[in-house]
Amino acid sequence: MIEIHSVPYDLGGARQGSRLGPDALRLAGLVPTLTEVLGENSVSVGRRITTNLDVERGDTGLPFVDPLMSVLEPLRATTLDSLSAGRLPMMLGGEHSLSVGPISACLEKYGSELAVFWIDAHADINTPGVSPSLNVHGMPLALLAGYNSGSTDTAIDSDWQRLQSVVGATHLPLSNVSWLGLRDVDEGEQLSVAQGFPVSMHRIDRYGIVDAWERIVQRIKDCGCKYLYVSFDVDVMDPILAPGTGTSVRGGLTYREAHLLAELMHDTLSSPTAPFTLVGLDLVEVSPIHDTNNQTATVTVEWVASLFGKRILWGAQ
Repeated sequence: MIEIHSVPYDLGGARQGSRLGPDALRLAGLVPTLTEVLGENSVSVGRRITTNLDVERGDTGLPFVDPLMSVLEPLRATTLDSLSAGRLPMMLGGEHSLSVGPISACLEKYGSELAVFWIDAHADINTPGVSPSLNVHGMPLALLAGYNSGSTDTAIDSDWQRLQSVVGATHLPLSNVSWLGLRDVDEGEQLSVAQGFPVSMHRIDRYGIVDAWERIVQRIKDCGCKYLYVSFDVDVMDPILAPGTGTSVRGGLTYREAHLLAELMHDTLSSPTAPFTLVGLDLVEVSPIHDTNNQTATVTVEWVASLFGKRILWGAQ
């Protein structure tokens, strides 16, 4: 059973609006769509984790650490409860910093056998020491990997350590991280990304989605990972298709490229000889106030339906 948790939080980015993402996804028919694909009693609505978003940025330290901590801690605990109950946790954001909660829970349960598939235009592995904006939504993978802050500012470093306390003692090996759709990677992230398995839009343009997914599957197998967490940032898609996001970058996945990826993922994950098991999923950075007619939430729901097995023709290719 899929258990859906919603976290309307968006203070860690430059443009707010993704706090409305969970509701936009629900209004786009996420629950009935998944129920139609998977059957009755296959989806349950779990917790809605909220905090006070009417707070000031502050003059010292990392921005908005207190409200972020107040959602990450219960999100992590909620995810652990879902995993313990044998359910598949799906987190609806909100911004990408929220992925720290469910992924750290999966790390606690699965350790070094967990692979993370980061589908995103951005690498999200900045640290405070190299980030000019200090926007925490660009730092979740650095937190999960156990990076030091890299900052000489004691207040910033202290806040970074507080955030890392949510992650816990089990850190994410970068060798277990695969990215797909990268096209806006900061200079300070380049060396870190090279330690994982990046598939850029340039590579997709040249060799296609099938090649990309086959190489990612082989990478996950080579790392000895048996469990997979998927993090889907809607800005991986081209903004013509998904304008409702805070950090859009032109040149992203087309509609069919995104769906072919989801279909290939489903084929791999549902095979009797599947090399790994899906244990968690998040959908982040949907921002309705930057959207047109809830278009971005709609295409995201359609993508998830393909991931869980929706077909164009049943019994045929």
